[in-house]
Amino acid sequence: MKILKNILPSLPHAEVTGNPAVAIGHLVMDSRKVTPGDLYAAIRGTHTDGHLYIAQAVTAGAVAVLCETVPDNPSPEAVWIRVPDSASALGHLASAFYDHPSHALSLIGVTGTNGKTTIATLLYNLFTALGYRCGLISTIRYIAGQVSTDATHTTPDAIRLHKMLKEMADDGCDYCFMEVSSHSVSQKRIAGLHFGGGIFSNLTHDHLDFHGSFDAYLKAKQGFFDLLPKGAFALTTRDDKNGMVVVQHTRAQVHTYSTKSMADFHTRIIENTIEGLHVEINGKAIWLRLTGSFNARNITAIFGAAMLLGMDEDQVLEIMSILEPVEGRFQMIRGAGSITAIVDYAHTPDALENVLSTLREVCPDDGKIITVVGAGGNRDPFKRPEMGKIAAAMSDRVIFTSDNPRDEDPELILQQIREGVNPSDASRVLVIPNRKEAIRTAVMLAAANDVVLVAGKGHEKYQEVAGVRYPFDDTEVLHEFLDQMIQP
Repeated sequence: MKILKNILPSLPHAEVTGNPAVAIGHLVMDSRKVTPGDLYAAIRGTHTDGHLYIAQAVTAGAVAVLCETVPDNPSPEAVWIRVPDSASALGHLASAFYDHPSHALSLIGVTGTNGKTTIATLLYNLFTALGYRCGLISTIRYIAGQVSTDATHTTPDAIRLHKMLKEMADDGCDYCFMEVSSHSVSQKRIAGLHFGGGIFSNLTHDHLDFHGSFDAYLKAKQGFFDLLPKGAFALTTRDDKNGMVVVQHTRAQVHTYSTKSMADFHTRIIENTIEGLHVEINGKAIWLRLTGSFNARNITAIFGAAMLLGMDEDQVLEIMSILEPVEGRFQMIRGAGSITAIVDYAHTPDALENVLSTLREVCPDDGKIITVVGAGGNRDPFKRPEMGKIAAAMSDRVIFTSDNPRDEDPELILQQIREGVNPSDASRVLVIPNRKEAIRTAVMLAAANDVVLVAGKGHEKYQEVAGVRYPFDDTEVLHEFLDQMIQP
């Protein structure tokens, strides 16, 4: 609980009406969750405007309202805090409410289209192994203090973010590694956070349904680096043409990493196998339990961040050599008869191409690649034909199936995926809308030394159809059918 006037200095441009000496129990964005003594923040969102529910919040007991427009007849029972941008203001207010927790630890943000989860999670695992107390905010999991929960969003809302960071700070965490989505930048969810560093992985076709154009998507990523303070680091890739673009206006100190050209941190791939990578990082050779050139880039970013945070190079390399792949990120499952299955979150054209390129490099000469892939509903539709084209061209057999159709017609999504397939590749394509049946068929088609790639959902434990989430785990389904193959 905080006295409102004690946290209002975080909003220097606010116009306050009423007595600010009230005690605030909670910060709330959802009017349905307001309890007596709360501050309600009216946020203009993508689907609704929180200003429409101000009266409901005050009736429920809100003693203060953060808003951009004060109602015509404001209740005298509440304190009214008028600001130009309530989304941004909420972040700064939440920081003050929770005692500025991002200043109490080193917060490292990771952004980009692909690789965010791997980089953030393996940094968490690395620094934990180095003996530090750490927090994690990722697409898969939030780890705050001693509590680990399944993630609901890549980057949570501003209130939850600062609350989790407060829990980490109270638990004595030294670091927090956090994925920063483009949505969170555009929606001001990261306002009020103090980052010690930022990492950029890459930028490819995704989220155009939200941003409207690739340029707007790029500007959202750039917006994160624009927020970094002067004392922070900005670690960016030279392997993506947008790597230097996103940091061109940052106040942070810019450092680079690469697997292709000269950079501050450089990795050379010596050998790439299904079991892992033999690489040379800044002149020192190590084996990694990660596969693929995309993971060589990820591990270079991780190494660079560790060096910039002052860690011992030899100790870091030693621990990096035993880091395991992240759940649902090129996750390997061994089956009978030398069949290998891979579960990967690849849900963009670039990510799918990276995974298939890697499989083509490491698959035995007599082995086939059988790919099961779809595309999510209510998401960027422009990438669907491109994913179909890549999957069909780079696989020996491909089965198009449902991902999370959400509120869209699964058959329409599959039709859009098929539209990208070149006629010369059409004979290799099957369409099986039922995802479990598609995976079963892929396993049945596989023979010795073949690889079955199930792409798109990765770590997810559900399939969302018509607004309902049904239990579904690609890994469990693969185990079920692979185990059946060894039954007498």
